[in-house]
Amino acid sequence: MGKRLIVQRRGRGGSVFKSPSWRREGPAKYPPLTKEQLKGAIRGRVVDIFHDPGCNTPRLRIKLENGIEFITIAPEGIRLGQEIYLGAKASPFPGNIIPVGAIPEGTMVCNIELRPGDGGKLARSSGSYAVILSHTESGTIIQLPSKKTKLISSNCRATIGICAGGGRIEKPFLKAGKAYHKWKARAKKWPIVRGKAMGAYAHPHGGGAHPKGAPPVSRHAPPGAKVGHIAAKRTGRKKG
Repeated sequence: MGKRLIVQRRGRGGSVFKSPSWRREGPAKYPPLTKEQLKGAIRGRVVDIFHDPGCNTPRLRIKLENGIEFITIAPEGIRLGQEIYLGAKASPFPGNIIPVGAIPEGTMVCNIELRPGDGGKLARSSGSYAVILSHTESGTIIQLPSKKTKLISSNCRATIGICAGGGRIEKPFLKAGKAYHKWKARAKKWPIVRGKAMGAYAHPHGGGAHPKGAPPVSRHAPPGAKVGHIAAKRTGRKKG
């Protein structure tokens, strides 16, 4: 009897492969505001700066003057007790949350909403940022961390500044256990063993009888056999 493949175990949806989201403080997103509040400026205060398991950017807990508390991405240079302003009339100071239509061109921003009110979707990883390029009648053009440009609504909110935690990937892990615990916080299994390196009983690619490089698998193959290159258009080394 063979061994169940990792893709079979993951697809079953057991507790080993479920992300431990109960350990996290909560989603990092902007609070819903009315149109009048977005046009003005609401004052808040940073009450906590903390690390959320499985997230690579520090988090802020902000309490607004109307009593609402929310968690958001921390920009560089933020400090505990600092005053934060939300709204179109807020100044473009690092940490303030302003609609992109009211942000000057050339400003670096992070945690940008893709659609007004979604809480923030773009430029959220540590050290990343986007740049406000220009304002048009149809919206605001921004340059994403990938250097691609995108047109979004001018009512989408963004945080002034660069995501904190930059330079994270410059420090090596030094120990294999560090990488293990990093991925465990996201329910990812590490290290990943190649199917070719397994025995024939453990994986369709296992064993030494077949040539180097497993053949592509049919798109209609059963779940236990659908591993490797699925319905590949071509295989082998490109020549010329």
